[in-house]
Amino acid sequence: MSTTAIGINAAIAVGAYFMTVRMIPRLRDMFIKANLAGRDLCKKDKPQIPESYGVLIGCVFLISMFLFIPIPFAFDEAAATDALTGGKPATFPHDKFVELIAALLSICCMIFLGFADDVLDLRWRHKLLLPTIATLPLLMVYYVNYNSTTVMMPNFARGVFGTSVNIGVLYYIFMGKLAVFCTNAINILAGINGLEVGQSLIIAASVTVFNFIELALGHQVESHQFSLHFMLPFLATSLALWKFNRYPSQVFVGDTYCYFAGMTFAVVGILGHFSKTLLLFFLPQILNFLYSTPQLFHFVPCPRHRLPKYDAKTDLLHISTTEFRLNELGKLGRLMVTLLRSMRLISWQELEDGRVITNNFTLINFVLFIFGPVHERVITQMLMGFQIICTLLALFIRYPLANYFYATET
Repeated sequence: MSTTAIGINAAIAVGAYFMTVRMIPRLRDMFIKANLAGRDLCKKDKPQIPESYGVLIGCVFLISMFLFIPIPFAFDEAAATDALTGGKPATFPHDKFVELIAALLSICCMIFLGFADDVLDLRWRHKLLLPTIATLPLLMVYYVNYNSTTVMMPNFARGVFGTSVNIGVLYYIFMGKLAVFCTNAINILAGINGLEVGQSLIIAASVTVFNFIELALGHQVESHQFSLHFMLPFLATSLALWKFNRYPSQVFVGDTYCYFAGMTFAVVGILGHFSKTLLLFFLPQILNFLYSTPQLFHFVPCPRHRLPKYDAKTDLLHISTTEFRLNELGKLGRLMVTLLRSMRLISWQELEDGRVITNNFTLINFVLFIFGPVHERVITQMLMGFQIICTLLALFIRYPLANYFYATET
């Protein structure tokens, strides 16, 4: 696939940006009329904001990609060479075509399922199951086209495991769980203006930079071109959404956008053959997941919403809290909170009646616990800054330390 295809893809992405910028404000009343709206609880006047705008962004992205479908095959360098030299008729790359269609099918499924979650408010077990099902087209294409389940070992582990290990079906389980993690990791690090879109933009920009670096080095050229074909329209549509979702938000993105973004990242990570590197760009989301584990798996009481508390007098955000009695927790729950308390990673207040009050276990509340009450715009900037720092760390691990951690990319 030629660089011409990337140029056309970038042009389509620019068009998608301007289309999205025009559509977002014009459809505001339509979303509110359909009762797809909510109150911004972190504002003094608690304005009504249209939500579930992720479905609009996902639709514009899909339209862009549908228009792009014939382009990479029309500009296939091998086909063009055959045609010009009068050699054998060019063979259509059916494997690449199916790869592209399967990727779009998985993304389309997650947009649909995300919108269903926004409308029907699905339970957590469904949020874990549905991304796994939506990943099946990807796994089937990977099985048919590649079926490589060999994992290269880090240099320091080769004395024990050898140069590589074939993990078989475990590799497919890993890729399925990667999709589940990506779709839900963005969703649980959310709740303040601009954070969902902001972190997605930084991850997408990180993947794009990584793709260009790999192309410059001549590594897995087709795989990284495939990734760019998805990342450029995603960046364009998300940037348009960011314009209206950043503080003070004019629209909310809903679970639809989180699912759409997560599956798009999973698609390029799996079919672009850089799933481990992709996880490096998700370091803040991984930390947030680990920190949230006691509540996510209900070892500690978890309220339905763990958003920070808003103080209308100071216009600042404070930690939100949960309360429990230690003797009501299971052994694992007591061990977790004791460990977090000893490491000073959570607030801790014991009441006379034996109840304990701690902050909710999210990265947002952790930042508020460390730095104290801050303005909503400020905490978004802090978390996005942390995301950028983690990207730089990921690139540092991927390149200067690559000879130590990974001999080659898998």
